[in-house]
Amino acid sequence: MLAAGIEAEPGEAPLYALNRLSQQLWPAFAAELEAASGLSVGYRSEGTLVVALNRDDVAQLRFHYDYQRSLGIALEWLSGAEARRREPHLHPSLAAAVLSRGDHQVDNRRLVTALRRVFLAAGGKLHEHAPVAAIEVEGGRVAGIRLGDARRPADVVVLAAGAWSAEIAGLPRAAQPPVRPVKGQMLALRMDAAAPLLSHVVWAPKVYLVPRGDGRLIVGATVEERGFDDSLTAGGVFALLEGVWRAVPGVEELPIDEMWVGFRPGSRDDAPMLGPSEVEGLVLATGHHRNGILLTPVTADAVSRFILTGEVDEAIRPFGIGRFAARAKEEA
Repeated sequence: MLAAGIEAEPGEAPLYALNRLSQQLWPAFAAELEAASGLSVGYRSEGTLVVALNRDDVAQLRFHYDYQRSLGIALEWLSGAEARRREPHLHPSLAAAVLSRGDHQVDNRRLVTALRRVFLAAGGKLHEHAPVAAIEVEGGRVAGIRLGDARRPADVVVLAAGAWSAEIAGLPRAAQPPVRPVKGQMLALRMDAAAPLLSHVVWAPKVYLVPRGDGRLIVGATVEERGFDDSLTAGGVFALLEGVWRAVPGVEELPIDEMWVGFRPGSRDDAPMLGPSEVEGLVLATGHHRNGILLTPVTADAVSRFILTGEVDEAIRPFGIGRFAARAKEEA
């Protein structure tokens, strides 16, 4: 979900600015990637609906609507009837909804496939199924990495290992990014691709629904502080199914296509760590939490520009790892 607008939260103004900038880059980024790879990445621009099912939901929806409008985000308040005209399979007693036309979606699996093809075509070397055992540091600067028993010398290493970024050995303590896994259980239902139940991305209380072009309806996601526990649980799956059924009762007869667990790379303030680190030559691109796909274009631009020129882009200056040490000193 490329949802910089409806995911904007009070107290996250710098993160919203970064999300919004990256969202604006997405149409051109998707078009360039599709042209270079010859593959579709499933970019869709129908927009996003946030729905309220009862009076309490309406109060919360109105609060977020007013806040997001104060940021200049273009939103439309809809009655339940107006929302159902756009999505007839929403619950008949739907109370209200907000439409964000600018919040789009992309198929993350297709995206990775296209990026892989373009990377290899450009001469990149991809070492699959080869865990990085350690980052090698000599004299305060990066010297390379170890892939198993093999050493790969390097002048620059980009640490972009997602939720596993803090698990890689070799870094001094001050350079270890404070990243933790935030577990999310998800599932996919199988719709009729020729007659899908939904066309918009829909956010309902405690669940979101993402219709894909191939007929899959992605349902997510739990938010759990369980480390790297990759088990699907009865409670987690039940919560997802109940949430989607309350919003779209017609899902009751849909088959379950897939269920899985993912790990968001969470940071202390739920914002990414981007740019140079305490170790010369080590560049960070991690801690994106739930915004990794959304922030792909701006992360790629800013990190590559720093590697090539040594300049830290203004957009990522608030997101250096040094902010955590600075806050610790202020609190001391």
